[in-house]
Amino acid sequence: MKKNNPFIVGNPVVLAIDIQKGSFVTPPPDFHLPLMPDMIERMTRTRKIIDAARAADVPVIFFQEIHRASMIDFGRELDGSEGPHCVEGNPGTPIASDIVGLKKDDYVIQKRRYSCFFGTELEILLKAVKAETLILIGGFTDVCIHYTFVDGHQHDYHCRVVHDCVAGSSVRAHTAALEAMEYLQHGSNIDSAYAVDALARYAALRAG
Repeated sequence: MKKNNPFIVGNPVVLAIDIQKGSFVTPPPDFHLPLMPDMIERMTRTRKIIDAARAADVPVIFFQEIHRASMIDFGRELDGSEGPHCVEGNPGTPIASDIVGLKKDDYVIQKRRYSCFFGTELEILLKAVKAETLILIGGFTDVCIHYTFVDGHQHDYHCRVVHDCVAGSSVRAHTAALEAMEYLQHGSNIDSAYAVDALARYAALRAG
């Protein structure tokens, strides 16, 4: 039976994951994965969630996957379909600040692995802002989004993914990952219009 879990429980936080110039916004013609045909539209749409969160005084944490030029920190990432990516110094590695509206005082966390929890300060920051609900946007749906969702789930956070503000390595992989996340937490799979409205209602409730 489908459980009727609320979208926001307690204090929400938006995790804007790996919305970077190369891999998602302007991928090169020879990019090593098929991607989704509307990848750019999906990444551009993330701004709606980010702006709605800012208007509701909800923290937004931005993530940047980055690897050393020596490739010493790739680990097993190159054993599968992915080639070298998000290498420091490459023009596609920085966060797409013009797309997401990045500000100088925003929370930005660099990561060397897929999950935003693995080897980063995320847990410390989430505790500091007393987070209870994580709202995920960015990419890839089937990799960094999915793995972060699972780690958040196992740390007992209420995890939500905005399905039209994430994109996968393929349409099939994107769909399968959304189904896997919905399996873990019912009601986790929502669209951007619902998320924007929920954030506005959250702000109104807090304002009294």
